[in-house]
Amino acid sequence: MTAIRSGGRLIGFGCIDSDDRFPMTATATQVGSMASLSSDLFYDILRRLDGATLATAGCACADFNSISREETIWENVCQSLWPSTKREDVRSLISSIGGFRKFYADCYPLIVNKEVPMVQWDPDLEYFEEWFEADYYGDHDEHDSVSPSDFVSIVDIRYKDKEIYSKVLWGIPDSDGFHGWFYNCPFRIDLLSYSDGEDDHDAEVTLTVADGLPSITSIEKERKDGKLWRELREGIRLSWIVVNQKKKQCANLASWSPLGGQRHWPTDKDFLIRFGSVLPAKQILPCQAVECIISMKFRVVQSEEAESSGQMRLKLTELSMQLEDMAGAHVNGRNSLLVLKEALGCRRSKNYSEVLESCHLYSKVQTELKEEKMRNESRLDRLCIFCGIAAFVTFCYYVL
Repeated sequence: MTAIRSGGRLIGFGCIDSDDRFPMTATATQVGSMASLSSDLFYDILRRLDGATLATAGCACADFNSISREETIWENVCQSLWPSTKREDVRSLISSIGGFRKFYADCYPLIVNKEVPMVQWDPDLEYFEEWFEADYYGDHDEHDSVSPSDFVSIVDIRYKDKEIYSKVLWGIPDSDGFHGWFYNCPFRIDLLSYSDGEDDHDAEVTLTVADGLPSITSIEKERKDGKLWRELREGIRLSWIVVNQKKKQCANLASWSPLGGQRHWPTDKDFLIRFGSVLPAKQILPCQAVECIISMKFRVVQSEEAESSGQMRLKLTELSMQLEDMAGAHVNGRNSLLVLKEALGCRRSKNYSEVLESCHLYSKVQTELKEEKMRNESRLDRLCIFCGIAAFVTFCYYVL
């Protein structure tokens, strides 16, 4: 099937025979020029497209370009991708920072940071640990200009085509602590927490066989074949969008698909999945880059109604976000605010392989730094042993 044009006019669609020269005009349908079609028809077509296809269609012709700029179309795109944007307060927030079209363009691509420093030591730092010092502060002392209330978190989780969790967090919880403890303590946002003694969570999120999970009759069987774990990793998608109301900037700090995880950790009934991104920290931390780690934990539970059939279900029990430096230490609240502020303006890409490459580069440099630290400690240990032996021999020589 191919489009047939004459003098720049679309005259119909028809099939081309095997020699690709003569159209079989018997099946062609006369439709006239593009201008003769209703703009309402164009609008109805474009509003059904996803964001990437809609942006491409907007480059096809002037009519498509004009319609594809309408906010209502992009509002539909954002709401289908991020259910949290249906909330009235979030819609007002998005309108205040530039509209849904800008919001999609900022938050659909993922953060890419390939400016990870290679292993080289700063001669001004006397000890290796100073390279990761959490209390280090750059020359630009601007933490007073960044407030926890400036940030809004918009979080959405999907499993395949099912919306399983959405939450909007205005500001950062417990950031107005006594004597500003937030700025000096490890930064962490907990959206969902779980303890064995409490069942009254702020949200009840479960996944069952009806949602596409494989039927698992026992955790022992799952430990052997790992079917549930594979389905969960392949089907789960997470978006953690952070908006700076003051700067009118936003970005998605998650990686959509999981970057890693652990089965049955720390018990046989838990699944830990990790998302995240690598954020720039120039003039903020000596390591110049930190990792945003978003952790999600599911627990296998037995439903009473399905107990007879032996089918299990998954419950989302924990969801948190924190920043860690290359030594694995948590970044404090003061520096975390600065990192988040800078991250909302850094480079992004729709190429997921490029995002993974950025994360793998960070992991490689982090591993090299840890190995270098171990070598330094090993050399120091040998030096201490040698000095001890020399001191003992000297002592014995003078005594005897």
